[in-house]
Amino acid sequence: MTAAINQTVTGERADLLESLGQARFFLRFTARELTDEQAATRSTVSELCVGGLIKHVTAVERQWARFIVEGPGVMPGGDDPSAFEEYASGFRMLPGETLAGLLDDYERVAGATDELVRTLPDLDAGHALPPAPWFEPGARWSARRTLQHIIAETAQHAGHADVIREAIDGAKSMG
Repeated sequence: MTAAINQTVTGERADLLESLGQARFFLRFTARELTDEQAATRSTVSELCVGGLIKHVTAVERQWARFIVEGPGVMPGGDDPSAFEEYASGFRMLPGETLAGLLDDYERVAGATDELVRTLPDLDAGHALPPAPWFEPGARWSARRTLQHIIAETAQHAGHADVIREAIDGAKSMG
């Protein structure tokens, strides 16, 4: 164990980890006691399913954590039709995928991101965002801003998963 792991995380980093942990909890809690079939069920008119949302959030967190460390070159882009299909399949449970496997992968990615938050030398360090229609040209995100994006993405999709879960069997995350 490194010294950074043994140190108590306080202040802004503790707040980021707490917010991210809470959003992750609600997403995972929504999947409690689901079978693989239920986790793959599209219970609304949407293409989304609980397992697919967990898979998507895992990929998003992994990609943005890499962005923090490596910069925009790790972000997907371009007009390659296979890139869009890969992105779309990231919202679905594919044959052979299990909810347990998706949750295990999510746990590994979450652990790596948490370690990054604890040990990153500077939350102000940032990179230019990759070219995309949804980013302002020339925009930059600090590590802090990128972590806030991961938190927002996770919380948003936890809400989506809650609606899908309620439509499957009436179970709710809260209330």
